Amino acid sequence: MNQPLIDIGVNLMHRSFQQDREQVVEKAAANGVTPLVITGTSLRSSQEAARYAGRYPDKLYATAGVHPHDAKSCDGETLAKLEALAALPQVVAIGECGLDYNRDFSPRDVQRKWFAEQVQLAVRLDMPLFLHEREAFPDFIGILKEQAVQKAVVHCFTGSSAELKAYLERGWHIGITGWICDERRGKHLKELVRMIPLDRLMLETDAPFLTPRDLKEKPADGRNEPAILPHILQTVARCVEKTVEEVAEVTTATARAFFGIGQG
Repeated sequence: MNQPLIDIGVNLMHRSFQQDREQVVEKAAANGVTPLVITGTSLRSSQEAARYAGRYPDKLYATAGVHPHDAKSCDGETLAKLEALAALPQVVAIGECGLDYNRDFSPRDVQRKWFAEQVQLAVRLDMPLFLHEREAFPDFIGILKEQAVQKAVVHCFTGSSAELKAYLERGWHIGITGWICDERRGKHLKELVRMIPLDRLMLETDAPFLTPRDLKEKPADGRNEPAILPHILQTVARCVEKTVEEVAEVTTATARAFFGIGQG
């Protein structure tokens, strides 16, 4: 397959990539996965992601945001610092932000406050949102509707048919990860992915997490990598009954348009 893929969600600043970050990027490119979008999940990781992506123009991009798990660490300077990051050419979205009522690592009222603040920032800057939602759909979509969000991708979608329809009705995009390769938890996704128009679908690994369970040769350390994205592509293509080449071409074009990423 000659069509390159874009991994829209890589936690490349995660400590598990500390020793071989450059090799991971090179291996991904060798497997046709380039460019990569590095996920910012806290102010610190967003700063690190932007700094690292800046060293590799057209190969690496980054998001800038605070994940709900880290919302409790936000303060009066957080939004201004995110806005400064957003002005950098390699920063292409606000996020990962949202709500997570599954783990509640931050109090729910604190999650809602800082999610709404980041949504307002993205709307004001006319930037895409890179979103996270777990077991918080009513509050999550309520905040997004209140701000009349136009441009968003629901990262690592694992929700219900009703939730998917609500997102698609509002014109938002959907990110699919290796969760779809999990014969236990991802079975429903194999059906739901057919509902997503190809031009609203994007692919991601969420590496180093969510290593596809059905890999024939699993990484020795269990770590997921962007080089594994073609495996997720193959699963998605089978589910939507399209060729691998067609799904790769359309989802890559979609990601480029959504994030404003050039051809490199």
